[in-house]
Amino acid sequence: MILAAGLGKRMRPLTDDTPKPLLKLAGKPLLQYHLESLAASGVREVIINLAYLGDHIRAFVGDGSRFGIQVTYSPEPEPLETGGAIAHALPLLGEAPFLLINGDVWTDYDPTTLANRPLRDSSLGRLLLVPNPDFHPRGDFGLSTDGYLTHAPEHARFTFAGISLLRPALIRDYPDKRSKFPLLEALNSAIAEQRLEGEVHTGSWSDVGTPERLHSLQSELASRPQ
Repeated sequence: MILAAGLGKRMRPLTDDTPKPLLKLAGKPLLQYHLESLAASGVREVIINLAYLGDHIRAFVGDGSRFGIQVTYSPEPEPLETGGAIAHALPLLGEAPFLLINGDVWTDYDPTTLANRPLRDSSLGRLLLVPNPDFHPRGDFGLSTDGYLTHAPEHARFTFAGISLLRPALIRDYPDKRSKFPLLEALNSAIAEQRLEGEVHTGSWSDVGTPERLHSLQSELASRPQ
């Protein structure tokens, strides 16, 4: 599932007429990078949630066949935030663990790598973490020596990369599930129960959350050898 329904407020005016996942990086929409990467790794079915300027995304992606992937849409009456978006899409997701990708991140990481190792029986998911970037020096979560996420201060902290492998039960069984709520609430609940794993990626990654970060990443990619 690719999250693509946000308003992109921090990216304005770039997102006044274009949804954030369709902003271009090196001549290609961010969303296209994800679809191509997933298809190349063998993923054949993708769900994309839609709200703000969702018709633009639907028009660009279509049924996904030109990317070698089958796309199903989960339209929302309004942006439901990340947790609400997953809850809304649960009937489409089935029972098996699924990959979740924020539509506004860029990375050289193959997201299917998260599924190379089976989740532990008690685990509700596995999050991809990255070293803390300059704009988020305190990070999001700690990672214990046994691979579980933690909020304990003695463990080194990392930043959530916006890519994860999740069991539907993380959201389905979350007791405070509402029509609109952030995924972070359910993640913190699972961390408190020691039921969320983490994996660190040290390669290229960017949260394309502001025009400045988009331009910086654009410059970085343009300077790389072809």
